[in-house]
Amino acid sequence: MALDYKQAAKEALEAVGGPGNIVSAAHCATRLRLVIADDSKVDKKKLEDAVGAKGNFQASGQLQIIYGTGTVDKVFDEFVAQAGITGGSKADVKQAAAAKGNGFQRAIKVLSDVFVPIIPAIVASGMLMGIMSALQYMGTPVADGGAGFFALDTSNVWWRIASLINACALGNLQILLGFSAATVFGGNPYLGASLGALLISSDFINAYSASDAIAKGTMITLDVIPGVYSIDWIGYQGHVIPILVGVWILCFFEKRLHKVVPEMFDLFLTPLLSVSLAAYITILFVGPVFVWLENNILGLLMFLLSVPLGIGYVIIGLIYSPSVVTGLHQMYTAIDVSMLAQYGVTYWLPIASAANISQGGACLAVALKTRSEKTKSLAVPSGISCLLGITEPAIFGVNLPKVKPFVCGMIGSACGALCCYVFHLAASGTGVTGIFGILLCITQPLQYVIMFAVAFGVAFGLTSTIYRDAEAQAEPAGQALAEAKAAADEAVAEERSVEEKGAGSVPAPKAEVIASPVAGKAIAMADVKDPVFASGAMGGGAAVVPSEGSVYAPVSGTITVLAETGHAIGLLSDNGAEVLIHIGIDTVTLKGGPFTPHTQVGAHVGKGDLLMDVDLDAIRAAGLDTTTMVVVTNTDDYGSVTGKTGQVGLGDDLVSLS
Repeated sequence: MALDYKQAAKEALEAVGGPGNIVSAAHCATRLRLVIADDSKVDKKKLEDAVGAKGNFQASGQLQIIYGTGTVDKVFDEFVAQAGITGGSKADVKQAAAAKGNGFQRAIKVLSDVFVPIIPAIVASGMLMGIMSALQYMGTPVADGGAGFFALDTSNVWWRIASLINACALGNLQILLGFSAATVFGGNPYLGASLGALLISSDFINAYSASDAIAKGTMITLDVIPGVYSIDWIGYQGHVIPILVGVWILCFFEKRLHKVVPEMFDLFLTPLLSVSLAAYITILFVGPVFVWLENNILGLLMFLLSVPLGIGYVIIGLIYSPSVVTGLHQMYTAIDVSMLAQYGVTYWLPIASAANISQGGACLAVALKTRSEKTKSLAVPSGISCLLGITEPAIFGVNLPKVKPFVCGMIGSACGALCCYVFHLAASGTGVTGIFGILLCITQPLQYVIMFAVAFGVAFGLTSTIYRDAEAQAEPAGQALAEAKAAADEAVAEERSVEEKGAGSVPAPKAEVIASPVAGKAIAMADVKDPVFASGAMGGGAAVVPSEGSVYAPVSGTITVLAETGHAIGLLSDNGAEVLIHIGIDTVTLKGGPFTPHTQVGAHVGKGDLLMDVDLDAIRAAGLDTTTMVVVTNTDDYGSVTGKTGQVGLGDDLVSLS
């Protein structure tokens, strides 16, 4: 009996709370995607029982109702008609879902989107920086402020090259931030990088040396409005917010200038005006305001250290990690230097260590608890980096976007800071935190270890107790499989309009052998590091870890799917097999960058024809898995689908269908 699409739409509309509760609506290949105004008005039981609905779940701020290929588009048409709304694209719905969050949530998402792509670079140089800082302290004579454990030659070529490596990302962080932020804000990333480079120009007094310049009276102050307004000529090394605001301003002007500047002048006039306007506004107003705030906050922090009963220590411990988000922590060296000059030790650095250690504990707890291999692969090195004193990867890549681990880290930091107060923990120098911070507290090693254990243990324990993967939370019973199946379908047809309608009738499947589209190592589908494919929800087949970057047709047939992002190709073989080639895991996030297609939907290809060139190095550089899945999506039409394992050459037999 044919599905009553009007009734299906009617029941779904009633279940989600009526037209007034719908912010935005769209559909993909298998499901209706809705952004809901008030989730409490959704009747989950009624939705589960709705005509035609095969399941539902919430993800990424969307309520997704599964109807299946060929059905969802008809239900959608009826749904928007009955609701009296205009349907949008998946991108529109995703944007609406993102905008649904409050200002804090949106700000966190922006920070995460900007930082995540550059985390590998920060981790690579940051971890080495932590190790080298410890070695340098241990190898510096006592008379020069070090531990004097051994003689260290820092003039040889090996040490110099290592120094270049450890400074490359953090020393040029604003350039990386500028590039990434412009990408997020929809501007030219190279203009963003240019603005980042401008804000750390050597013409400025380096922000890390600003306190010395003030103390020596060499600070450069320039009049903007003589007698009324002046600015200190300081760079923005270590700062985050000024560069983000500056790039947003740049992108704001760039996008509007593209619309009004004549095409013949657009190439040079728009970049010139965009960068110039952003630079003047940032240097003259945005940056100075931020520096003013920093100076006042630093004064407040010095006051808090003197508050009795350790209350000030606890407050500082709580706010230290949030200050990293703004880049304010880069200015804390001034506090260390001031204390060292006054007391011969600094009480500030142990608190910084507690904060770093606790965020590392929270991050490693996420790594332990998560079921996502992608999250785990990010959380483990980021957590270790924290323990070496570099917290940005963990904060921006893991803890802050997930919120709860970040808060747990703050609590752990406060507990560690309280230990610092109780033990009067002090450091004999500055620059080394985390595990190696004990070298600066060498006269109080036990106290430092206790502080370390408390900060780490509280953050790790709290996070382990309360953290749950978002995808594992509160889904209706029996919907997990439905979600897996829907996700599998979307992997095939994420950017597809299900348009096998124009491809002609599907032939009755016949036995055949599917060749390997790439050379490499074949593995069983169950061993793929993606639960959707590994579960077999999508269909049987095999996967290949490729050794070369070209993808060839595994069968003769018609191209039915070519994702806009290039990561997925679907073919209908001449013998009736529906074959999906999915290149890499989560590569849809790369937005087509590594993929160069050599075919199009509707084209008939012969076995062995070139379909796609793939930049495997770019995929690996993004921290993603290159494993290429070859899936028979109509597996149920066959009695047996058997995949091969082991080394395979291009065109070798990979999957047998019978």
